[in-house]
Amino acid sequence: PSKHWDANRYGRTKLMLIGKVTGTIVSTRKCESLIGSKFLEVQLIHNGVESDSYIIAIDSVGAGIGERVLLTTGSGARLALRDTNMPTDAVIVGIVD
Repeated sequence: PSKHWDANRYGRTKLMLIGKVTGTIVSTRKCESLIGSKFLEVQLIHNGVESDSYIIAIDSVGAGIGERVLLTTGSGARLALRDTNMPTDAVIVGIVD
């Protein structure tokens, strides 16, 4: 089984992370405010090395599979979205060149 990101492991819940998009997530039923959002699975990168940890994030920049991305996490992640009331804890906010 794959390991998923655990905020408690890092001692705080508001982090900026870097990762690589590995797939898309399809959800046929979801909270109404999330309808139309694109969900991506991101493999986290720690110290320049791809880890065995993954996180699901809302894409706000049009990232694609294989791209390295910058993520913001924690309750403030929703501030990166147009609707700041969306229930999210992770948002892709940049594509790394």
